[in-house]
Amino acid sequence: MATAQHRIGSGFGARSTTAEVLRGIDLTGKLAIVTGGYSGIGLETTRALAGAGAHVVVPARRRAVAQEAVAGIHSVEVDELDLSDLESVRGFAGRFIASGRSIDLLINNAGIMASPETRVGPGWEAQFATNHLGHYALVNRLWPVIAQGGARVVTVSSNGHQFSGIHWDDVQSEHGYDKWQAYGQAKTANALFAVQLDVLGRDAGVRAFSVHPGAIATQLGRHVSREEMLAAGWIDEDGNPANAGFKTPAQGAATQVWAATSPQLAGMGGVYCDIAEPAGDGELTGGVRAYAADPGQAARLWRLSAELTGVDVFTATV
Repeated sequence: MATAQHRIGSGFGARSTTAEVLRGIDLTGKLAIVTGGYSGIGLETTRALAGAGAHVVVPARRRAVAQEAVAGIHSVEVDELDLSDLESVRGFAGRFIASGRSIDLLINNAGIMASPETRVGPGWEAQFATNHLGHYALVNRLWPVIAQGGARVVTVSSNGHQFSGIHWDDVQSEHGYDKWQAYGQAKTANALFAVQLDVLGRDAGVRAFSVHPGAIATQLGRHVSREEMLAAGWIDEDGNPANAGFKTPAQGAATQVWAATSPQLAGMGGVYCDIAEPAGDGELTGGVRAYAADPGQAARLWRLSAELTGVDVFTATV
């Protein structure tokens, strides 16, 4: 399997913050879209990009909550978007395109983790639908203005991708549901999406990356029980954080902000950041598993996503 995955030495580490990775970078005149940019590392990403001069659009399922969260951050606007609803995706993309603006940075940050079995749309498993299919449809719908701006597209994956590859014979978990397997599949899909988008988009000047932000205590873990958190060593008996490896939101957001803005990545794409070496066979080791960087699986997932959503801007028909 051919892969561009190799270390380049970013100069940053696990404790680097958004302020550090943006030092010396001026985003004045740039437009960024950050899905879920009103909570957790998404909010930190919005704050950091706006602080560097970008105008940030935050599409949000909970519009009122988002408006309250970003109040006081200069040059941020909120619009409505539910990634689990393809009509909502179509609506947001249509409104944005009608505004006559192009996109410089798109960060597919929104997502859910380890949720109870939930069906959305035509019966799709919610984690795969929200984390992957919604973002897939969003990029395809926004493609004219993504290409116009020669945008950099960053999709938030996770080392949770190591829980599972794509269940090609049961993508929607119709024959048994395990919330962590479903999460792992969705995060693998995020990584594979970046691989194929980069192949398809590079001639238009669009480059794509996926990232693992690290472990951060945010609302993403709202579906994880106290017992699971205790067993994993995330909290102590009093409910206080117990894992010294957890990052702050500003540290967790640093990787996606770096991937979206760093001049070190000019001319590169289709990799899992921060440009990690392929992982070994151990569970939740560093880096990316081979199946999540496989160009053949990435192309196969793109075709499946096109069939499911009915949209593929790169082909005349689906």
